[in-house]
Amino acid sequence: MKVLVTGGAGYIGSHTALALLRSGFEVISLDNYSNSSLIALERVQQLAGKSLTIVEADLCDHSALQLLFHENPGIEAVIHFAALKAVGESTSEPLRYYKNNVGGSITLLEEMQKAGVNNLVFSSSCTVYGEPVRVPLIENHPTGSVSSPYGRTKYMMEGIIQDHCNANPSWNAAILRYFNPVGADKSGDIGEDPNGIPDNLVPFVTQVATGRLKKLKVFGSDYPTSDGTAVRDYIHVSDLAEAHIKAMDALQNNIGLLTCNLGTGKGSTVLEVIRAFEEVSGIKIPFDIADRRTGDVVEAWADPNFAKKLLKWEAKHELKEMLADAWNWQKKNPFGYQSKEE
Repeated sequence: MKVLVTGGAGYIGSHTALALLRSGFEVISLDNYSNSSLIALERVQQLAGKSLTIVEADLCDHSALQLLFHENPGIEAVIHFAALKAVGESTSEPLRYYKNNVGGSITLLEEMQKAGVNNLVFSSSCTVYGEPVRVPLIENHPTGSVSSPYGRTKYMMEGIIQDHCNANPSWNAAILRYFNPVGADKSGDIGEDPNGIPDNLVPFVTQVATGRLKKLKVFGSDYPTSDGTAVRDYIHVSDLAEAHIKAMDALQNNIGLLTCNLGTGKGSTVLEVIRAFEEVSGIKIPFDIADRRTGDVVEAWADPNFAKKLLKWEAKHELKEMLADAWNWQKKNPFGYQSKEE
């Protein structure tokens, strides 16, 4: 089966491309490398012992997508990761986020429609829930009261995909709401490599551990939680990748539209993550307490039972294993995919 992966060189995209190749899929990666590296795809091919088709283009470029579908006939499904994803940045650059995330996704749907490709797996986010009314979060929890433009782009795209599927009964779509992806492939050859100072906790921690950054910032210590820091559901990126394989299987059964949470069902505070990393690595992580960030919610963790029932999938990795794999990646690649600091 031939699959197009948008954002295929990104963090989750590269791990999913690897899982797809290992599962016998033929993979085409589309990426503009704005927050990713071609080196990731080279390593994916080495790890899989198989090649994939690499296309460098922007998702918003109609002509580039038309050419991609024309030159790669037989694509049966699209896994759509390509998006800007920094919550904080989205609050200061909302138009850029709407143009890229929403506009690019509409362009993709239009070109899929023209090419007769009607199977989609969409990379959504738990941010669509906004500040949770109750936890753990289940799929019928109210959505839309989002706390950032990034979250709103995901919420808007969910609605667009739902409307499109309703208008086109031949379409099948799996909307997967991720919680907090961390970790790396066991090899340590691919992992999370953000541009600039990381927006997410774990790569920030690992970069402090290597000495690349001097000190961690903990955003907020006055949340109504066990230790005053925010609570999140951390999930291993390889578990997420496996969920996409399960979603691809579901698409073959003409599912129509499904929406699933992807998480472990366990919440951890920021300080708990720091302590767990220190245990795994043997390295003390210095940190300062900073003000809360705009757009951050108090706590969010998943009820993953629907995915277990519908996709026959559940997370396998515990927090310390996730952190050990993240640390393995960072140790092997202290400056990410670059051989030295630029």
